[in-house]
Amino acid sequence: MKHLLSFLFLFAHAIIVFGQNVPAEYVLKYQAAGYVHYSDFGAVGDGKTDDIDAIVATHAFANQHNLTVKADDGFTYYIGGKASTAVIRTDTDFGSAAFIIDDTDVQNRNVPIFTVGSDLQQFNLERITSLKRNQRKIDISLPQSCLITVTNSYVKHYIRFGPNQDNGSSQTDIFVVDKDGNVDMNAPIIWDFDKITSATALPIDTDTLYIRGGRFTTIANQADSKYTYYARNITIKRSHIVLDGLEHRIIGEGDHGAPYGGFINIGDCSYVTVKNTILTGHKTYGTIGSAGEPVSMGSYDISVGRALNVSFVNCSQTNDINDRRYWGILGSNYCKNLLYDSCVFSRFDAHKGVANATIRNSTLGHQGINAIGSGTFIVENTTVRGGSLINLRSDYGSIWQGEFIIRNCVLVPSGGRPSAANLINGSYSGKHDFGYTCYMPERITVENLRIDDSNHPENYRGPAIFANFNPKMTDDSYHEDFPYIKTKEVILKNVTTVSGKTLRISDNTFMFKDVKITVL
Repeated sequence: MKHLLSFLFLFAHAIIVFGQNVPAEYVLKYQAAGYVHYSDFGAVGDGKTDDIDAIVATHAFANQHNLTVKADDGFTYYIGGKASTAVIRTDTDFGSAAFIIDDTDVQNRNVPIFTVGSDLQQFNLERITSLKRNQRKIDISLPQSCLITVTNSYVKHYIRFGPNQDNGSSQTDIFVVDKDGNVDMNAPIIWDFDKITSATALPIDTDTLYIRGGRFTTIANQADSKYTYYARNITIKRSHIVLDGLEHRIIGEGDHGAPYGGFINIGDCSYVTVKNTILTGHKTYGTIGSAGEPVSMGSYDISVGRALNVSFVNCSQTNDINDRRYWGILGSNYCKNLLYDSCVFSRFDAHKGVANATIRNSTLGHQGINAIGSGTFIVENTTVRGGSLINLRSDYGSIWQGEFIIRNCVLVPSGGRPSAANLINGSYSGKHDFGYTCYMPERITVENLRIDDSNHPENYRGPAIFANFNPKMTDDSYHEDFPYIKTKEVILKNVTTVSGKTLRISDNTFMFKDVKITVL
């Protein structure tokens, strides 16, 4: 009798939840096997029939019964423009199966194809009214370690300057707190919050979810070239994720199109590793920015926002990292502890700040390393082929409140095209309020750097540590309404140039006259 009741419950429950008749004997079979295939829920896999409903149903069933999802070997799943998302909450093995995502006619460009989510629910925090930078403990008690997000809507940060100018974003921070209120100081609180208008806690999953394989191809959209970002992607919203062995390619790009917000889009989570993965840079299109001027639109295959401890290991891209027709592959905002290890990518970029970043054993292409933020930025055993070794983004104040450590690297300025060479690039007039005090790295350590400046322009004077951040600041008469806190010390050891010319401080010797240069 007990077995019969269980049989009837499973049978009825499947019909109600999934809208499909899943006989109880099949439910028991899948549970015994521990996995389910897309074909079990009707996926055809012929590359023509739209399989999204079957894919969605498979994951819904797997989530209900805690089963692994497996793609069918040899299948090609076509995914059309229907606004439907498969929610992944269990291990998923895409294997060698192919997925074609057709973006030429979509119902809703903002709806992901897959969302990797958690069964744990976010909740509001009422007791946090203020916070201090580097605060170690908060007077709260939590059910478990949580990802805390706080906002002060009365303060604006990242008030952007330039062709894409804006009025800034509300002060915000994201960090991990254990059940007793102790802040993880590896990703510390980076702002003083005099007031907090909202605070949420998202419990962190303790087990690791694995997503493996998959050969994805996006047929690019043909929309107008405007800032209408497409999110037909894999969105990761759960902590403790390993994504391993995925490939993503893009076909059908023409002379216009809307940008993409990342085929892998990671946000509101921590402890995510993407490894052994091949991605593709998107073609660069132009539009008119908020200041009424022509701009190139950023379009990404990787986006990371409000995320901590995110690593990319042994990853690369299908197109040439030096091909300037394609935009840089990564964009990030509000992150902490980002890592590239053994990656070959066209760019690293932190828009609205990163706290602590590391790039090692990697090669960066034509857009190089672009960042603003705080903490320690380490670049080691890496070749950079951008315009400079590190570019401090001028649209957000060329700010880095912390230090740079550069070891065992090679700089090929502008990928070998005739170009002057600067280690640290940026621009700062002192006339724009970005919403925060702007700093240069307090200390910069450069050890074992080779600068390949063999193809340099005429009248080349040799590489400079700093670009000319402010050509108008030539004497004490120049007034900064919003003062720039300059670097205190640069430590150099074994810096060599192919041209044979000596490394110098800057074209603007006045601006950097107080920087202490130590040569070891």
